[in-house]
Amino acid sequence: MSCGSSIPDPRFEEGNKTGRKVMCVKFQREMPGLDEAPFDNPLGERIFENVSKEAWKMWIEQMKMIMNEYRLNLGTQEAQEFLLKQMEEYFFGEGAALPPGFVPPQAKK
Repeated sequence: MSCGSSIPDPRFEEGNKTGRKVMCVKFQREMPGLDEAPFDNPLGERIFENVSKEAWKMWIEQMKMIMNEYRLNLGTQEAQEFLLKQMEEYFFGEGAALPPGFVPPQAKK
């Protein structure tokens, strides 16, 4: 984590160097896991133990969309808490909420 923030660090998108495997909550199968917890709190540890590298990469894309669509200022405690709640829902709940009126971008032809 940079600057002591609770927001995930995109550097965790890179490869699994340890060969560590986890039973991924997103894919419901054993897959390569993260090399270390994305941040130092109970949610970070839970993600480390239960989320694959591939699922984490998917979350990074989801997180970018959420940050842009909601125009989150991650310098505020409210925005950080909102994003952490969305992350927990994405991995361990019903999935992160899409912004009201969100229309996914059309695939390029």
